[in-house]
Amino acid sequence: MSVSKADPQPRHILLTGASSGIGFEAACLLQRAGHRLVLPCRDSHTAHTLRERLPGSSQLPICDLADLQSVDRCAAHLLSIGDPIDVLVLNAGLQYSGSSVPRWSAQGFELTIAVNHLAHQALLQRLLPLLKRGSKPRLVVTASEVHNPATPGGRVGPPAGLGNLEGLREGAGSSMINGSQHFDAQKAYKDSKLCNILMAREIDRLFHQSGIDISVVSWSPGLVIPRTNGGFFRHSRLNNPLGQKLFAFIVRDLLRITESPQVAGGRLAALATDPLLASTEFQYWSTTVQRPGLLEFGPSEVSSEARSSQLAHDLWSLTSKHLQLALGHKLSSFLTD
Repeated sequence: MSVSKADPQPRHILLTGASSGIGFEAACLLQRAGHRLVLPCRDSHTAHTLRERLPGSSQLPICDLADLQSVDRCAAHLLSIGDPIDVLVLNAGLQYSGSSVPRWSAQGFELTIAVNHLAHQALLQRLLPLLKRGSKPRLVVTASEVHNPATPGGRVGPPAGLGNLEGLREGAGSSMINGSQHFDAQKAYKDSKLCNILMAREIDRLFHQSGIDISVVSWSPGLVIPRTNGGFFRHSRLNNPLGQKLFAFIVRDLLRITESPQVAGGRLAALATDPLLASTEFQYWSTTVQRPGLLEFGPSEVSSEARSSQLAHDLWSLTSKHLQLALGHKLSSFLTD
């Protein structure tokens, strides 16, 4: 699976999280291959910096995923232009593990769930008309193996688990999606990644139910460690030189169980464009450690909770209701039912 440097049919691709890490590496490869890119940025400073690092004709609209109104404005702008989107890549992610105090979005939702889940479902629902008009359209959602308590990453710390979505039913002001009164930033991140897969599975079901031919792919990049600070470490207790060096030495140099942003970015770019993935069935790809130094990337299974059709339906419906309340208007088509 690779990205062609001379794609005979360049794709129009919207990619979130392109200002750093995996997303930036993927954007570089996609632009080099001749694809047209829309790379939403959280603010004008981020957009200016990305423009300097990735010069070219990419569109860089402002879209702060921590503010649903900003997401709505970005989507409205793209809808007014009207260009079909061939590939929608929901890749941006936030993690601030180690914090004992929740942070909040502009609308009062816990920040991890707001950025990783709510904003991406809002963007997907708003931009669905453009995606439906795309050429061989595809949705790619970046998740993580930590959504699955049976995986090595998922077994570290409290396991992912959404319960009956009591926290989401309560709406803004609830720090945990399962309704727990004890905030745990690590679990919040795991839960958000579980939400990513459930959202992808539910939209895939809705596409099939409505006869819409859009490929849906979710994936886990594995443990990605850059050589310099960036990505998730910006908001983690590891955001200090000593902590980063120690952690990187153990997992990257000693255990050899990590991937580089360049490798992971290449995989994301390929998932967005490889014609072999133009399937009508939901796909989940992940990186698994066969032994230290040997990592394999391929189709995989999601957790038992991520396979719950009822949970996927309930999550989508509750999220959609909160988005409509926060934005003050209905979202597009059958997806709000």
